[in-house]
Amino acid sequence: MTVLSSADRVADNGEKKVKSSYFDLQSMEISVAFPQATPASKFPPCTSDYYHFDDLLTPEEQAVRKRVREFMEKEVAPIMTEYWEKAEFPFHIIPKFGALGVAGGSIKGYGCPGLSITANAIATAEISRVDASCGTFNLVHTSLGMLTIALCGSEAQKQKYLPDLAQMKTVTCWALTEPDNGSDGSALKTTATKVEGGWVLEGQKRWIGNSTFADLLVILARNTTTNQVNGFLVQKDAPGLTVTKIPNKIGLRIVQNGDILLQNVFVPDEERLPGVNSFQDTSKVLAVSRVMVAWQPIGISMGVYDMCHRYLKERKQFGAPLAAFQINQQTLVKMLGNVQAMFMMGWRLCKLYETGQMTPGQASLGKAWITSKARETASLGRELLGGNGVLGDYLVAKAFGDLEPIYTYEGTYDINTLVTGREVTGIASFKPPASRGRSRL
Repeated sequence: MTVLSSADRVADNGEKKVKSSYFDLQSMEISVAFPQATPASKFPPCTSDYYHFDDLLTPEEQAVRKRVREFMEKEVAPIMTEYWEKAEFPFHIIPKFGALGVAGGSIKGYGCPGLSITANAIATAEISRVDASCGTFNLVHTSLGMLTIALCGSEAQKQKYLPDLAQMKTVTCWALTEPDNGSDGSALKTTATKVEGGWVLEGQKRWIGNSTFADLLVILARNTTTNQVNGFLVQKDAPGLTVTKIPNKIGLRIVQNGDILLQNVFVPDEERLPGVNSFQDTSKVLAVSRVMVAWQPIGISMGVYDMCHRYLKERKQFGAPLAAFQINQQTLVKMLGNVQAMFMMGWRLCKLYETGQMTPGQASLGKAWITSKARETASLGRELLGGNGVLGDYLVAKAFGDLEPIYTYEGTYDINTLVTGREVTGIASFKPPASRGRSRL
């Protein structure tokens, strides 16, 4: 290596001359750089349904699975790594996404598909199998924003908003979390003050998915008269509304999470959600969304297993495919077992919900346990892929990062276990006794 003097290192314009002639060349195509294994842009076939879970589905549910799988593999798989790396959303796929007929999920009427809870869950899994960010985009839009309007909105609000939202001609978001209140969401500080003809909203929200481009924002705020939580529909670009993107995430990078600032935002009376009169009224929305969120890591784990299964059969070392080595087979089978167990817990949650038997503790246990097993599955998959396990091109690294925010949102693992713990013991343990001034017993 030639060592340049200080003078040789500086060009006439003062810039350093340390770059090689090929320094700024475009990266080599992954299929050329590593021809021995197929990248996730050509998505692997599904090999993760080992116990024939598909047999438990109705023909309608099977059709939803097939339709969503084909769309995701054809339209999203080829572009997802590029957009994940850029942390940008592929807006051009939204019309095709809307044409899938899954936005609105189990909502009946108003142009919504009226899917069974199981079909809705299957759609969530199939979207997330290919790309978790698209899964979150649809969950926020469907199972939080649209569902709140469907369950808590007036008839006029449903007729006005749901048809376009169901076709994704417009997009919504759902704003509960604040800088000071995450797990303790019921303590939100954003206020709603009654004025002539409407309400004035003041406050700040954080981590709100879809918020930077949502046409309609569902905002939860505290009524300054009753001190109860109310819900409001806020149009994008409303005077006093500002939304900015949260940068530098390690997971769900395609999702556009935002900081929302509400400064003297006027909301007409007709845009208040009449069915949200306390924080408890959001529980019927969160019950469905928590089930759907539990299906996200199921889908992610399916994709991770499918990718690893193909990779181990294609990649060769020591003169044999990686699939021929005992320890790799053992790891792969452990992943496969996780996926089957996650399937069955998720499916049972759906059936409990559909028969009106599901409790908050059951939903919370499902979300907590499934996400923990998904993290383990992605970690094992990362090991199996070796160096390629840190490249988004082979899905597993991307899934590894995407699972971290999913493990946290819709209730952290710890909070969800405490919900279940309260249900099975009859003792609430969310706050230490000292903070409540009395024993939790």
